[in-house]
Amino acid sequence: MLKWLAIALLLLLALLQYRLWLGDGGIHELREIRERVAMLDAANKPLRDRNERLAAEVVDLKTGLDAIEERARSDIGMVRTDEQFYWVPGVVIEGSVGSSAADQAATPRQSEASQ
Repeated sequence: MLKWLAIALLLLLALLQYRLWLGDGGIHELREIRERVAMLDAANKPLRDRNERLAAEVVDLKTGLDAIEERARSDIGMVRTDEQFYWVPGVVIEGSVGSSAADQAATPRQSEASQ
């Protein structure tokens, strides 16, 4: 009788070990899920960083006038009343946020002048 009980318990243990290692929701599946989570987390990191930069820029724009002035100067080319603005065709300022917009605006004017 004790022999059959030991065999039954060993079979039950083997069945539980099988489910733990190879069955649904087992360790193999857990490892695959952790790898997928790590991959998705790595893909989301640049997006999180961008969101943090944008949130900081929003806070800056809401609280300070300097950020608003900088944005107006770079994006739409605003000039204060006590300043003089000189535009030189064909000169591109590297690293400027609005340089690509200035390039696009300057290109038609130059082509019109040459026609």
